[in-house]
Amino acid sequence: MLQSAARTMPLPRCQVQRRNTYGQHSVRSVRGSRVMAVAGAEKRPPPERSADGSATVAIDNSGEATKITVQGASRSGLLNSLTSTFTDLGLDVIKADIGGKSGTFKDTFWVTTVEGSKIGDLDVAAVQSAVEVTLAASPKAASVRPKLKVPGASEDRQELLHTLMDTYVKNDVLSIQQSIVNHVEYTMARTRYKFDDLEAYMATAYSVRDRLIEEWNDTQSYIKEVDPKRIYYLSMEFLMGRSLLNALNNLDIKDQYTEAIQELGYKLETLVEQERDAALGNGGLGRLAACFLDSMATLNLPAWGYGIRYQYGMFRQVLVDGFQHEQPDYWLNFGNPWELERLNVAYPISYYGHVSVHDEGGRQVFRWNPGETVTAMAYDNPIPGFGTNNTINLRLWAAKPDREFDLQAFNTGDYVQAILSKQRAETLSSVLYPDDRTYEGKELRLKQQHFFVSATVQDVVRRYKEAHDDWEEFPEKVAFQMNDTHPTLLVPELMRLLMDQEGLGWTKAWDLVCQTCNFTNHTVLPEALEKWPVAMMEKLLPRHMQIIYDINWRFLQQMRQRFGDDWARIAKLSIIEETEAGEKTVRMAYLAVIASSHVNGVAKIHSDILKHDVFGPFFDIFPERFQNKTNGVTPRRWLAFCNPPLRALITKTLGSERWINDTEMLKELREHADDPAFQKQWQDVKATAKAKSLALIERLTSVALPKNAMLDVQVKRIHEYKRQLLNVLGIIHRYDLIKRMSAAERKQVVPRVCVIGGKAAPGYEMAKRIIKLVSAVADKVNEDPEVGDLLKVVFVPDYNVSVAETIIPGTELRHVQHISTAGTEASGTGNMKFAMNGALIIGTMDGANIEIAEEIGEVGRICAQPSSTAHLRAVLF
Repeated sequence: MLQSAARTMPLPRCQVQRRNTYGQHSVRSVRGSRVMAVAGAEKRPPPERSADGSATVAIDNSGEATKITVQGASRSGLLNSLTSTFTDLGLDVIKADIGGKSGTFKDTFWVTTVEGSKIGDLDVAAVQSAVEVTLAASPKAASVRPKLKVPGASEDRQELLHTLMDTYVKNDVLSIQQSIVNHVEYTMARTRYKFDDLEAYMATAYSVRDRLIEEWNDTQSYIKEVDPKRIYYLSMEFLMGRSLLNALNNLDIKDQYTEAIQELGYKLETLVEQERDAALGNGGLGRLAACFLDSMATLNLPAWGYGIRYQYGMFRQVLVDGFQHEQPDYWLNFGNPWELERLNVAYPISYYGHVSVHDEGGRQVFRWNPGETVTAMAYDNPIPGFGTNNTINLRLWAAKPDREFDLQAFNTGDYVQAILSKQRAETLSSVLYPDDRTYEGKELRLKQQHFFVSATVQDVVRRYKEAHDDWEEFPEKVAFQMNDTHPTLLVPELMRLLMDQEGLGWTKAWDLVCQTCNFTNHTVLPEALEKWPVAMMEKLLPRHMQIIYDINWRFLQQMRQRFGDDWARIAKLSIIEETEAGEKTVRMAYLAVIASSHVNGVAKIHSDILKHDVFGPFFDIFPERFQNKTNGVTPRRWLAFCNPPLRALITKTLGSERWINDTEMLKELREHADDPAFQKQWQDVKATAKAKSLALIERLTSVALPKNAMLDVQVKRIHEYKRQLLNVLGIIHRYDLIKRMSAAERKQVVPRVCVIGGKAAPGYEMAKRIIKLVSAVADKVNEDPEVGDLLKVVFVPDYNVSVAETIIPGTELRHVQHISTAGTEASGTGNMKFAMNGALIIGTMDGANIEIAEEIGEVGRICAQPSSTAHLRAVLF
């Protein structure tokens, strides 16, 4: 390996010297000079001879260029090794014939010196010796890429394509540095001698992406070859956070990159901070989707995620005088090095217009004549698994106009109209959850949902048809998972494509839909169980509304056959709901339940509520469809990666890192819980993480915090049912109690820092008022010298995944508020992240809290309201 000084002070290319030793023959070459003769070299080219008994080398020096032929049993990486050897010898390969089959190779190279002449006769023996050593060298098995079939390619071409890239990019420090600097110069067109932290981050990210692309390509090629049943996970949100550290950890190359970057004069920690969180989600729904992708990749499942590539995310939250203000999140301003733009993968998405009926061969055919069309363009994001080469895909759709520029309008002087279609189209993928207090806002949300669902269905159908000639195997090859009600338009869109474009009849199409669709429900709140006005649906998606009417009519006819004329019961099952005022709406959750083969809740108590309350009438009819799948979070990101000191302690205690993929092993830590030495190490780990948490909170809020205080944290989406208001009232009460205490009593109080963070939806006024209340209470408490460090209150602005990755590990064995109103929290995955990092949860026995308590145990319960102030003081202090 070169010395650090050599890397920081590179020589001009014309002066670079390469030195290599091959066995007993030492060959030195300098660009611009010929290969030097070595002592004892033969004057004539030696006869063909074997390098190691399985490969032979023959050199013919009779032509204008030296012809070197090597053949024998093939192995991965040999071609790269040979070409590297020629480069080290100062030889240029001017022509090559790469061949071989059935595990053998025969490669011929025509080489010259850099001056353009053939090798000198005296140097032939040294060259042959160097090539023989290369042939005899053993490759590293870990770097070998699998040999996969190439559809439509001849056997010889397949062999050539595999030979050219039969090993993965090397992950030694020098190779990583070369990769980074190459991207600085060739991808970013910056000078390799001087680039700032952002440019260093971008080049580093591109170099990591190279490694992801290798595994991604091999994974997708293998899946295409095997043709298994694929999982397609549809979600409006994917709260991914940052990708650099996650990719480095999953690829198990973080240490090499840390060293490589440090020797280049940078720090990995600094470069990580240059990455913006991907603004593709908001709360637990999106973070769950991200965790699912990580887990599916780690479990080697053939899965793809599908969503929207939001230009500005939800919003960037800033506080002005304590009030939340929304600003665009310009997370894509400097580009996203993790995504791959697929200009060749685009689909038309239709809106408005009307439906016409035609007779084709005695069959009634419906044809949607849209009034507006946009284009969905694909952006792929490789998702690596941990401890595996499996790398799956997150495909996000960006909205583009069906034609980029209206030249006719521009030429006639209507400059505004020339760009309006472009702006209207791009609005579809601009913002996550646009404000829906207006009709236009509601319509935009519905358009977004149809946009990404239609593109996804077209993509899946195209992929299936590439490998299959009929629809019989469709349920055996495709499984759709709808993450909440947002993707429910999948049902009528898939029906439309199968009937109107593929020519299937209703019965067959409906059977395929019911066998492939599955639905995860995430809420019991009525406002979250989406209902769309029928009038809006008829205007925006007229063909889909027809199909929904047909689905509903056929289903209700089945129910009538079952229950007779019990219209009160049948009405409870209808997809179409009609209010007393006469307004009709489409109940999207009901549509999802009727069309899905499986329906699941996300915690045991939540699933029970779905069965016996929310979807009770359906459970009575289809009890076999309803399942429970308690949510989870990946222990890799939320323990192993975000808390390295705790990871090291657990690994040291358990003797291996198998616990990262098998969390059942963490139970073995109970055997060490009473060990004073282990307790001391645990406390040291928590102290380190706590110091990082406090430093981040101070930087984000500009509030000086006591270092010995208890961290009382509640970070989640701001919502009335999550009861941040109750937490604030508790803080006010605590402040009042401290004010009333004597000096002696205050000495017994444990100092506490109360942290609240989260975003309020733009149209949710009450949630915004709660944020203002937190800020007002913080101003009052933090400026009171009488209370001092006994109580501090902070609101962390723009809470996101990266902030969580620092705050969660630092929360001690202390309070974490998870106090949602009983019966309203479907699962709640934030508590899982805190529990894995050793925090004590104060929470409602609701959602996943119940199952967490069953796993980790309970400290105690408060079953009723405190009967006295003394009791309350005892609980709080």
